[in-house]
Parts: sequence; C-alpha cells; structure tokens
Amino acid sequence: MPKAQNTDDPDDGIQIDLISGERMEQMATMEKIRMILDGVHDGNIVILEEGLTPDEESRLIETTMAEISPDEFNGIEIETYPKSEANDSSLLGRIMGQEQSTAKLTVIGPANQIETLHKDETLISALVSRRN
Repeated sequence: MPKAQNTDDPDDGIQIDLISGERMEQMATMEKIRMILDGVHDGNIVILEEGLTPDEESRLIETTMAEISPDEFNGIEIETYPKSEANDSSLLGRIMGQEQSTAKLTVIGPANQIETLHKDETLISALVSRRN
C-alpha cells in the first residue's frame, strides 16, 4: 500500500488507512488480507468501506492467528457493522430483482491499541491508544 508522505515524527499520532470498496474489489482475497495485516503490523488502523466477505474474514483471522508472536504481534481487533439495507430487504424487493446491500464498514487495528467501547447497528465507538 502506498504510504502517505508524513514529515512529522510517526510517534505523534496514529495512521488511519481508509480503503475504498473500489480498490478492494480489484484484489484477490490473499492480497486484501496481506494489505490489511501489513498495515496493522505497522500499527495502523485500517477502515474498509465495504468490509470483507465471511470467507475473507475467516481467512484474515486464520492468517492473523498464524502470525501472532508474544514479543512482536498481538493480533487484531476487528469490528464490522452493516450499512442500512432500507427497502431492499423486503420480499417484494427481492422478487422484483432489487439487489440487497451486503456492504458494511469494517474497522481493523492492532489488538494492543484498539479497544471497542460500544457497538450497535449504527455506531462503533473505539478507544485507540498511542503506539507502544
């Protein structure tokens, strides 16, 4: 992932990578997982506009578990919530061929830096600590 030019000391804050759905749809599953984990390994918070499929999320967790080491990488914290599906989820909408929205926002960060304070249908509230 291209890095933003930052002339300040990297310990002054936390980098947040906001990744568009358009960029993600052009990548294979393992490319997505590697991009996410590389960002998290660097101590960044990664926000995906459209989230991952259940299979991709499972593979992300599986790959993360294989990379955990006590002294270097503590794992990830991941929170997801779906965007509003409004009228598309109705039976009539499905019969008429309207697509159901499965898009969702996903927040991923280092387990030792991000703590979920609250999560519901419309809000994820998290506390993010400075890098160790």
